[in-house]
Amino acid sequence: MSIFEKIGGEPAVSAAVDLLYKKMLADPLLIPFFDGVAMSDLHRKQAWFLTTLLKGESVGADSYMRMAHRRLVDRKGLSDEHFDAVTVHLEDSLRELDVPESFITEIMSAAAALKDAVLDR
Repeated sequence: MSIFEKIGGEPAVSAAVDLLYKKMLADPLLIPFFDGVAMSDLHRKQAWFLTTLLKGESVGADSYMRMAHRRLVDRKGLSDEHFDAVTVHLEDSLRELDVPESFITEIMSAAAALKDAVLDR
């Protein structure tokens, strides 16, 4: 059984994405990255990505994340500081949703492994 299934499937992922974006949109450091962004599209893409990651189907995740964030790196200065803030919000969201600690550790490890791709390095 995948982590996706163990944490409650699609409803759990949707709740995590909702809470994550609520936190990111309240963060003055991150809010500039959402100017002019269709949040419903972003929510859908993030839920899809998190689902594939939690199902262990993340082949090609590096190239996808690089492509998806390259413009933010080039035009808005997406940096380590921003990535780290997002990961803090993700971890906090997972804890608030009572995701078991062992799953949080695994999810955060997967997120950390994507840092260089997200920052296009």
